Amino acid sequence: MIDDQARSVSGGLGEYAWAGRERSMADVLKDVVSNVQDMVRGELRLAKAELREEATRSAAAAKLIGIGAGLALLGAGFLLVSLTQLLALVMPAWVASLLVGGVLAIAGFVLLSKGRAQFTVPAPHKTIENVKENVQWMKDQTK
Repeated sequence: MIDDQARSVSGGLGEYAWAGRERSMADVLKDVVSNVQDMVRGELRLAKAELREEATRSAAAAKLIGIGAGLALLGAGFLLVSLTQLLALVMPAWVASLLVGGVLAIAGFVLLSKGRAQFTVPAPHKTIENVKENVQWMKDQTK
């Protein structure tokens, strides 16, 4: 009998899964190709669902990060204006602004460089594992 789990993943199994019948090689190959197509479609559906799930989880966190970053940026701006005004008491205002701006530009460049070096794109791990299993299954079927 056909396994229900296999039917739900691949959308169905070809006729070659039925034992006890003599079939031509062309029919068997046709069913194998059909099942491979079904498996590829199933893997694509799994990858979409997996990426959609990851994106949903990330969206809520991204919203909080965005709001927090906006508020922190406003706070940092006020602190930098205060620092510039404090430095303007001991040096010309233009030098104080240049000094604060230069330090910020250097710090920003360093942080952007480090962030870009550490940035990675998430991969659909379940889908990759399933594709590897399917490739192994196809190799076993063709022996």
